[in-house]
Amino acid sequence: MFGKKKAASTTTSKAIIGLGALVTGIGRVIGGRIGDGITGYGLAHVVLGTLDMLRPSVRTR
Repeated sequence: MFGKKKAASTTTSKAIIGLGALVTGIGRVIGGRIGDGITGYGLAHVVLGTLDMLRPSVRTR
């Protein structure tokens, strides 16, 4: 009945990872130097979203 709620940051992190994966895919489809830049931008979001998920949460009173 009273389950542990997931933190909002986990949901946000997953959304950032998903968006990064989408942008990475678009960059790979475009190809060329522009596509490489878009791919790198998407991969950076995947890495940052993953690091955000692994970060310990801050508790406030």
